Amino acid sequence: MSRTYNIAVVGASGAVGEELFRVLEDVAFPIETILPLASAKSAGDAIECQGKTYIIKELTEDVFEGQNIDIAFFSAGGSISAKFAQYAVESGAVVIDNTSHFRMDEKVPLVVPEVNPEDIELWEDTGIIANPNCSTIQMVQLLKPLHDLYGIKRVDVSTYQAVSGAGKQGMEELVLQMQSFFEFKLDQAKVEAFAHQIALNVIPHIDVPLENGYTKEEMKMVNETAKIMGTDFALSATCVRVPVLRSHSESITITFEEGVDVNVDKAREVLGDFENVTVVDDMSKNEYPMPITATDTDETYVGRIRKDLFANNIIHLWGVADQVRVGAATNAVRIAQKWIKLEENA
Repeated sequence: MSRTYNIAVVGASGAVGEELFRVLEDVAFPIETILPLASAKSAGDAIECQGKTYIIKELTEDVFEGQNIDIAFFSAGGSISAKFAQYAVESGAVVIDNTSHFRMDEKVPLVVPEVNPEDIELWEDTGIIANPNCSTIQMVQLLKPLHDLYGIKRVDVSTYQAVSGAGKQGMEELVLQMQSFFEFKLDQAKVEAFAHQIALNVIPHIDVPLENGYTKEEMKMVNETAKIMGTDFALSATCVRVPVLRSHSESITITFEEGVDVNVDKAREVLGDFENVTVVDDMSKNEYPMPITATDTDETYVGRIRKDLFANNIIHLWGVADQVRVGAATNAVRIAQKWIKLEENA
């Protein structure tokens, strides 16, 4: 990277926005200046990144004019991206959008850099690159090397998603409910962020229910996986909210093509060799991925890798990643890094 870049962050005061600044600092991203943007409520607040202080400005239709922004990260909700992304693009920026708004737009590339970096080249069609759903990102990082090895026929996944997937409100609600529990007042605790009490509970309901019996979150995983991997294998998801503050876990069953005889050692090898994937898999030493393993890291962890008891072409595994980083901020920054390489090599 031979030059520095002007960066905008829309949603600078939100959970993902705050994490973006940390990731940009951690990877020593080549920043010239940052334009942090949020609602009028947060305007005037200060953020720090790479030793410099920046003041948050209100997001408006003309805020990008004359700023010479190269890369604009959007993470303030789909309706905000729908309205304001075009103004960033018109000003000359590439938009890396972390909302669901553009993900299934056939003209917009949906990218996990370890899986389909070549799709970044399609950004010029709209000026936008979409960041996938957090649960999809960590799953396809595990599916890709195994699909290349054996050829996937079907995937069945159950997610165990942390409350931070619902933002700061979700985290605060779990903490407050647990405080109420220890004060013997849990029956008085507020239930607002989720459909039911989340403390000491699990809720098999994330996002709105659809007519087919699945939720929108579950269908995101189905549709986004097909677009990212360019595949049409069957996939079914059950998404569950659990009382964990951070990092999503997934139990994944993968059925390969008929005639495949899975070699677990080979599966571990290709997973361990895949970019940004770490194998933690030794039951005799109580070693396997957990949310506490993944939190505040940029790796996707995989373990409990085992062959099915009844079918040679089926494997089961357990994956965990920090969904605020790997599933959002880190993936967005990795997209930006790949985009920069493309631009500088053009």
